[in-house]
Amino acid sequence: MTAAGVQVHETTAGRVLLGPGARRCVPSEVDRLRAERAFVVSTRSAAHHVDECLADLGSRAVGRFDGAVVHTPVHVTEEALALVLASRADVIVAFGGGSATGLSKAISARTGLPQVVVPTTYAGSEVTPVLGETRDGAKTTRRDPALLPDTVVYDPELTLSMPRGLTLTSALNALAHAVEATWAVDSSAYTDALATEAVSSITQALPLVLDSPTDLAARGRLHSGAWLAGCCLAQTRMGLHHQLAHALGGSFDLPHAELHALLLPHVTAYNLPAAPAARERLTRAVGDDPVQVLADLAAQHDGARRLRDLDVPRDALRAVAERVAAAPYPNPAPVDVDSVTGLLERAW
Repeated sequence: MTAAGVQVHETTAGRVLLGPGARRCVPSEVDRLRAERAFVVSTRSAAHHVDECLADLGSRAVGRFDGAVVHTPVHVTEEALALVLASRADVIVAFGGGSATGLSKAISARTGLPQVVVPTTYAGSEVTPVLGETRDGAKTTRRDPALLPDTVVYDPELTLSMPRGLTLTSALNALAHAVEATWAVDSSAYTDALATEAVSSITQALPLVLDSPTDLAARGRLHSGAWLAGCCLAQTRMGLHHQLAHALGGSFDLPHAELHALLLPHVTAYNLPAAPAARERLTRAVGDDPVQVLADLAAQHDGARRLRDLDVPRDALRAVAERVAAAPYPNPAPVDVDSVTGLLERAW
């Protein structure tokens, strides 16, 4: 019990390795966890990195599953879980973006196994105790400290093969974690500092990476920004931006990073008039017009920039808004059916 007016903030602990070549430290991290039987999960795009990791692990590698997919569908988790249990693994190693991290967390949630996560994108979910899973088109999210990976290994060399479009949308996905933290109902001095630095790092490093894809220093700063942005997501409650991404993504099986990237300027424009403190922090980080900065970054994407580009039917927007308004996440601006429908129409 705490005295009236006293706020309690709990920060998450985690071990992070960051730097070129850090992926080769995975075997020593497995040893550090006193594990002997490592099962590796990944997205198919990271399969060649898994080959290298399995060679490094040697006899400690007892299996692999390359079928991690977006939104962590339960049926995929169950398929991978059967292999993990049959292998008698005592640690999960994950290579890939948010899909691989999500699968690793889902397996850990069902087994209690420790996790070593090696991101190949800028998802940021690897430093959060949050898991979103999809069943029958509905995405549910849970938060549990036990879901937090034991070790995160950031190696900017692993991002060199990312296509330009994925580099952009993945970084904007991370940026969304930090931006939404600036207006979170439970923000604190700690999350404000993390969010401001994350926004500054990502918005400054991303153009450098897009202009010079082999710039490892800039990619390292992007990883640092994604790490801090993920820490924001770990510490604050999600608002309208993430609720819309979950509702749309689960309903229409949409690409997670692209969806976050195209929604971010619209949700920010919607919320900032009701969030003056967030506007001040974002202005300090990026300049006088945060919404325009975000819109300019999103406009550099060669792929989908609007919901209609992702084949979201316009006549379905109001139903999405109704579902969101029926159980709204905390948000500075009103979350009602007409207002949210208008926001989605502008994003469409």
